Amino acid sequence: MTDPQTKPLRVALAGLGTVGAGVIRLLKDNGTLVADRAGRPIQIVSVCARDRSLDRGVDLSGFVWEDDMTQMAERGDVDVVVELVGGSDGPALTLARNAIAAGKGLVTANKAMIAHHGLELAEAAEGRGCALKFEAAVAGGIPVIKGLREGAAANAIERIYGILNGTANYILSTMEASGADFSDTLADAQRLGYAEADPAFDVEGTDAAHKLAILAAIAFGGKVDFDAVACEGISRVRAADIAQADALGYVIRLIGMADVDEVDGAEPALLQEVKPCLVPKGHPLAHVTGATNAVVAEGNYSGRLLFQGAGAGDGPTASAVVADLIDIARGEVGAPFSVPASQLKPMARAETGGRTGQTYIRFTVTDRPGVLAEITAAMRDADVSIESLIQQGRANNGGEVLVAMVTHDGPERCVARAVELLRDSDSLTAPPLVMKIIRD
Repeated sequence: MTDPQTKPLRVALAGLGTVGAGVIRLLKDNGTLVADRAGRPIQIVSVCARDRSLDRGVDLSGFVWEDDMTQMAERGDVDVVVELVGGSDGPALTLARNAIAAGKGLVTANKAMIAHHGLELAEAAEGRGCALKFEAAVAGGIPVIKGLREGAAANAIERIYGILNGTANYILSTMEASGADFSDTLADAQRLGYAEADPAFDVEGTDAAHKLAILAAIAFGGKVDFDAVACEGISRVRAADIAQADALGYVIRLIGMADVDEVDGAEPALLQEVKPCLVPKGHPLAHVTGATNAVVAEGNYSGRLLFQGAGAGDGPTASAVVADLIDIARGEVGAPFSVPASQLKPMARAETGGRTGQTYIRFTVTDRPGVLAEITAAMRDADVSIESLIQQGRANNGGEVLVAMVTHDGPERCVARAVELLRDSDSLTAPPLVMKIIRD
């Protein structure tokens, strides 16, 4: 009788974009190595995509073509479904539900679907005893989910934060190097293929927020709660902010951050936020440039762990997909979010007002007497202590002036109060830009 563990792991692949084609190439090029590490071959048997006639640079002749991807899970010759279509709902979610209902393993790179429906899918997968894997959904080829679930499993994670979107990081680090403003740098990024024609998900922080919600659930044992992520993008960051940060010893990065407030007598509350921040030049994240991703996890015994690498692209993301397939081929199922879905806790949203730290605030104001006094009076009335203040005029811009300041350590509620006091001021020509300063 044949040992079932020597039989190939049979895969249905939905989505033949750059990542799907990358999975096919990887299994072709590294098939023997993958089989040795998995303990058996991994074999694609069926594929599906929107356009059958498109040349994707890979040979599809050996695979059965399915016109309706939602039916792929019903094939009797499939053990695992790989979903690389994307979208939080629609056909991708239908396929995911069908695969799990049929008892098939599911591997996905779909961070939006996991951020919105991960708990439902995890409960279903655990109920059916099948695998749900999504390493490729967060930070491309970086094994951060495996690192948290396995390598750091003995640790209580105290904080997790990092650079979770390569497009935003490319734009900010390019602005840093070139001195160009946001709009010009975004246009270049689109021309070079680093940014989509509609870049809103990347530059406004939504993509990073999806990833952060997933990481926070794994790190802190809470239910995935994308709606609780406070999100602000980078479209309001100016070249002048980059220059001021540099003069102060910082760089600007879009940071996703999560940690837990534990107060005696109260249930733990979870902070999740994606915002542009000032990062000290000596911090590891300050040296992450281009389209690279990096995640820092701080464990109570391991200390600071840094995961860094390519956050997107066909090769790195395909690598993560196939790594999940190898785990399934080995029989490694496990709880998708590290602990059983039934044990994931609903966590209240942490209040940030009492948190202390330094803050960078940039005001765009009309150049007239008394404006600076108005701003400093609001800071005084809100009990914000100013460490440094810079006023900079802008040539040929109708008298518009930038006023940038860095506060001393103080509660965030005081900064919020100062901004509120100035909200209806006729002196401000745009809402203030407020950025936290990350500590070393």
